Amino acid sequence: MKVLAINGSPRKKGNTELLLREAMKVLEEHGIDTELIKIGGKKIKPCTACMKCKKEKDGQCHISNKLLNEILVKMTKADGLLIGSPVYFSDITPETKALLDVAGYALRAAGNPLKRKAGAAVIAVRRAGAIHSFDSINHFFLINEMIIPGSSYWNIGIGREKGDVLNDEEGLKTMRTLGENMAWLIKKTKG
Repeated sequence: MKVLAINGSPRKKGNTELLLREAMKVLEEHGIDTELIKIGGKKIKPCTACMKCKKEKDGQCHISNKLLNEILVKMTKADGLLIGSPVYFSDITPETKALLDVAGYALRAAGNPLKRKAGAAVIAVRRAGAIHSFDSINHFFLINEMIIPGSSYWNIGIGREKGDVLNDEEGLKTMRTLGENMAWLIKKTKG
């Protein structure tokens, strides 16, 4: 069993990564392998709606998106996804949005291999816009017929500077509960 965590933040070891790692730690305690991939700050081409993926039905982007294509393969092989983003002007980062758009077109065209996998959004926020960002990622999970595990609160951690989320005890508890619930869900659906 494996969960792929995708970090949409351009900050190295920033708040989004810290939150993702908090949930990943619990998943690993339950014997679930995890892998973290950082897309924030990488050159990722957004979807152009060229529809080549729909024609080819191979689960790949055909506009020279090597990194995203590697991630798409990993997404289809994983049993669960954690997608994290900081809030940028009340929404997710451009890299996270590009991932969701490309994956949405390419993977749905390939027979929707994400169907019934676990998926959870993780958001790092300074002040406002967290719920909209949280919803943006969860809409991706829902349209792909994925199962979203709940937690003790929305999967949000509060902090601005690197490491500030470590002072948000409720946010950290939420990530740990998310890890517990995601582990339970994956074991139930894989067993």
